[in-house]
Amino acid sequence: MIFEKVYVLDTNILLEDASNIFKISDDNKNLIVLPETVLDEIDTKKSGFDEINFQAREFARILENSEILISEKVGSYKIIRLEVYGTKGAIIDVISKEEYTINIKNVAPNIINDRKILEIASFCDEYYKNSETTFLSLDIMARTRAVSLDIKTDSLIGSNKDEFNYEFIKTIEVAFEDTEFLQDALIKDFDEDYSPYNFSYCFKVKSSDQIILAAIKNERIILLNEGEVRDQVITPLNKEQLFFSNAILSHFYNVLIVEAKAGSGKTLLALSGALKLVRQKHYQKIIYIRNSVESLDKGEDVGYLPGLEEKFKIYNHPLMDSLDYIIRSEYKKKRANKKNIENIPELDDQEVNQRVEQMIQNYGIETMWVGEMRGRTISNSFVIIDEAQNMSNKTMQMVLSRIDSTCKVVVLGSNKQIDNFYVNKHTNSLTTLLKSTKKNSELVNIFAIKLQKVLRGPITEWAEQIFSSKNK
Repeated sequence: MIFEKVYVLDTNILLEDASNIFKISDDNKNLIVLPETVLDEIDTKKSGFDEINFQAREFARILENSEILISEKVGSYKIIRLEVYGTKGAIIDVISKEEYTINIKNVAPNIINDRKILEIASFCDEYYKNSETTFLSLDIMARTRAVSLDIKTDSLIGSNKDEFNYEFIKTIEVAFEDTEFLQDALIKDFDEDYSPYNFSYCFKVKSSDQIILAAIKNERIILLNEGEVRDQVITPLNKEQLFFSNAILSHFYNVLIVEAKAGSGKTLLALSGALKLVRQKHYQKIIYIRNSVESLDKGEDVGYLPGLEEKFKIYNHPLMDSLDYIIRSEYKKKRANKKNIENIPELDDQEVNQRVEQMIQNYGIETMWVGEMRGRTISNSFVIIDEAQNMSNKTMQMVLSRIDSTCKVVVLGSNKQIDNFYVNKHTNSLTTLLKSTKKNSELVNIFAIKLQKVLRGPITEWAEQIFSSKNK
């Protein structure tokens, strides 16, 4: 058989999404090559409760629907050709070798496996001369080693790698005499170039320093009530935070997608808004979901973790830190409004911990781990999904499919803080969700924003500046 292309897959391609094998096959136009080491690595991941464990088992189910077509030896290599049946098919060559050339002394196991996989890729480059061979991996180190061996390499094929820079906040000028007509006006009357992802507007009044902030709902301009937005425990400090907080408190939006720098206040603001909405009885509880990178490796079943148990704190430091900060901020505000402030003591750590525990009980704050969400239904909840940059599309699909129409969802993440070996900035769920804002959805009302201003302090801002890619 002649194939248009030959793709040698690294393990992470299949653990990111087992169905990638069908996408890459493209209705049997392309040949898939799986080095035996890839099968070994997938086999070791079948046990566990994380998404990669699910994908490993899913791939095993795919192979169950296959038939051996050919088994042959080519020198020291053995090739077993499989045809996968079903609604989607694929032709797979599983290639093994009797003895690899790599010297395993003093070499880490993961590097040994990479070298074995690349040895198979080098063989494919020679063996499948009638088709172009490409090594696919999400691991930049593996791809770099492939390049050093003159092996053509890529990450994931398709449109995932398209760069995008959506203008979630747009600034335009308006005449002073038009400002009284802004409220509830059609945005296209003021901006002919309006796009669905222009969720927020700064209307700069000509010949003036005045700037009017507005949200766009159903293509109409809704001016921000800044006083109402600021009336919460954590006060928004800049226009980005005002837009974000306004969207949290607005009943129009039910899905918010936020890409934010470290220290930009994303978790604090999400929690502050959630507390206000639960206090107003719009939702019964707050659910915090974080895809722990630690759990990806260990496969530990964390599950529901109530109160201040140690596991709760270990896997949810951002949540606990934010609750601690909110308690202290709320106390400082109340203290500042009272007379004889010098007679009112500061909160000690023990008192803060007690108040945090009470807040968790009063507001029904729960933390949920993605590994135990299958089969659940989340209702009447304000849901915060943190670390979305470390979630695959399959993971996010599974999480969102657990949430019913009585909930509001805030998705938080930063593509500068990817720690998951099985995704990258092109393939993770945060990027997919941000890109989805290019078109209007008839099913949900989406809001998206990027929080660019660092408010944690000068050290965080300094670190962001000197270590950002544009300054290297």
